[in-house]
Amino acid sequence: MERWIDVLSLVLKLFTLYTAVTGLFFLLPQKSYRRCDPKTRFAVLIPARNEEAVIGHTVAQFLKQTYPESLYDLYIIPNNCTDGTAEAARRAGAKVMVCTVPVRTKGQVLKWAFQQLEPMAYDAYCIFDADNLVDPNFLARMNDAFCAGARLAKGLQKASNPDETWITGCYDLYVENFNLLYSRPRGRLGLSAKLIGTGFAVSRSLLNEAGGFTTVTLTEDTEFAVQCALLGEKVWWVPEAVTYDEEPLSFRVSMVQRRRWSSGVMQTFQVYLPRLLKAIFTGGRPLLCFDITMLIAGPAMQVLGLIPGVYVLWQTIAAGNWLALGISVVSFWVGMMATALFLAVVGKRPVAKMWKTILLYPLFTASWYPLHILSVFRKARVWKPIAHQGSKPIAQLSVR
Repeated sequence: MERWIDVLSLVLKLFTLYTAVTGLFFLLPQKSYRRCDPKTRFAVLIPARNEEAVIGHTVAQFLKQTYPESLYDLYIIPNNCTDGTAEAARRAGAKVMVCTVPVRTKGQVLKWAFQQLEPMAYDAYCIFDADNLVDPNFLARMNDAFCAGARLAKGLQKASNPDETWITGCYDLYVENFNLLYSRPRGRLGLSAKLIGTGFAVSRSLLNEAGGFTTVTLTEDTEFAVQCALLGEKVWWVPEAVTYDEEPLSFRVSMVQRRRWSSGVMQTFQVYLPRLLKAIFTGGRPLLCFDITMLIAGPAMQVLGLIPGVYVLWQTIAAGNWLALGISVVSFWVGMMATALFLAVVGKRPVAKMWKTILLYPLFTASWYPLHILSVFRKARVWKPIAHQGSKPIAQLSVR
């Protein structure tokens, strides 16, 4: 038994080492692109399910883009709505495409929308959520990336409501962790940024090459990034294209949302691992495929990491070494608090206002473990909408 525990511990250490070493590349200067004259014609797509309360504000903010109006169209895609989302979007000035086929996931909505818009021959599509606020220069900076050769790109994401509760603050630091220690290093290494499902752009040519938007899991963003990696296409990192996302206010709602994320990533890992392994050893971009394999293996590795952890815990309790147990718990808590403080300082967050978030960030981190375990035995199958209430004007968010 101990021999297998040692082997598993070694694998986990190698996984952690790879994550740590790649993360250190955040110390390099951030990736940027030469300014380019507007030329990319964008279709901006916002799927919306019962978002009457926020969609008007979202549309009004988005129509303030500095990009030429002749080069982009904004489409709201109501689906399974029982409220006035479509009417509110029209009043605010958006084009409305009511989804006319049965859909259960965001991926299915996007697949339908891309099919409807294909004859219009847009150069690229931008995807957002109905609660998002977008920096006025978002499309201009995405245009720069596409002029530089991007076909799939992700902008920097922040929480629009980090000060409302401790859990929204944790979300903000969680996203900052991926911005700073995942996407930024990979922008320098030529690997894929993390494709979170809002604030990204994909070219029409790549979408057609991929056979359309054919995702089947609950995390259509991660799955699509994997599909593109198998085609040899990375997710470009565009940190100057900023999106603000409204986060859940309560821990309970957070657990529902994150369980869907955990299940979706595990589904993606299960479905695509054989193809990724083949691509690592026989494909043209082995490092790209290896790196994204490490990303989608994360939840499974965390679950496996519990095995040696529980084994050590059992030995500690059996030996009556309560002091060592207490030191381990305190070390974890202090370490996670230090991580939160680091992310807040480097991300230029108001540390004094985030003391509850920093104090409870270890709880947010630890809460992933039961979600991952639950996803192993009983994966989430249905996308459940998260109610939104609207955010501050973009000008107030941009100064944080």
